[in-house]
Amino acid sequence: MDAPLYRSRAYTAPSGFTTSIEGPVCDREGNLYAVNYERRHTIGQVNPQGESSLWIELPEGSTGCGMRMNAQDEIFVADHTGHNVLKVDVKTGVVSVWAHELRMHQPNDLAITSQGVLFASDPNWSDSTGQLWRIDTDGNVKLLEAHMGTTNGIEVSPDERVLYVNETIQRTIWAYDLSTDYEISNKRIFIQFPDYGLDGMRCDAQGNLYVTRFGKGCIAKVSSTGELLFDIPLIGLNCTNLTFGGEDGRDCYVTISDNGNIEHFRTEVPGRCWTMWRTDR
Repeated sequence: MDAPLYRSRAYTAPSGFTTSIEGPVCDREGNLYAVNYERRHTIGQVNPQGESSLWIELPEGSTGCGMRMNAQDEIFVADHTGHNVLKVDVKTGVVSVWAHELRMHQPNDLAITSQGVLFASDPNWSDSTGQLWRIDTDGNVKLLEAHMGTTNGIEVSPDERVLYVNETIQRTIWAYDLSTDYEISNKRIFIQFPDYGLDGMRCDAQGNLYVTRFGKGCIAKVSSTGELLFDIPLIGLNCTNLTFGGEDGRDCYVTISDNGNIEHFRTEVPGRCWTMWRTDR
């Protein structure tokens, strides 16, 4: 019998990760990865049985935040202290610098297209501003927009025609039209919230957007038209990011800062990130 939908439970033990836990991604074997396992500058691996262990140490001076996986078994890591986007080969654990840009404040979260083009949010927490970047498949970096609010969660719609970017302090999610060559236009407010913060985001395969509400202890499920459908309550309050995985892509995993662990709940449809890499592979 399937587990009840949208009922969150602890997936890993509390305090296994630090309060900087972030960036969950799943590989095709069902392993889950998140940054800052036991201490900063690391990535932890959680096997399908929910057992956690240290996977890799990041290079000196690098600290991971958001992560995304491509169709070639490579994980990209937003390195917010090194002004980098790192690339990790899942099979070997070898870490390399995919993109380095000193104009980045502190790259925070990543979105990825089916072709492997990345988008990076880049907040400057000291003055509540932010930037938006694109990293092409050759590692070339392009600034798409400056002078935004505190850019954080970022995601591409299932049809790859819309890019969503949220601003944590301003509690606003923006939508952009996304062209076939990954240029942005027609910026508009998608949805705004009256309270609490916004962090990582993921779409499901139907185009609904799942938004971590940092401090509120829930995931907001928002329709593709910008309507708040309902909140999914969590155990912890400070949820930082989420991803989809499992055998059918309907397992949602949420990183929880205040408990230093990962929570899990079931959804009706699979996540975009799961369907995307399953199709590509």
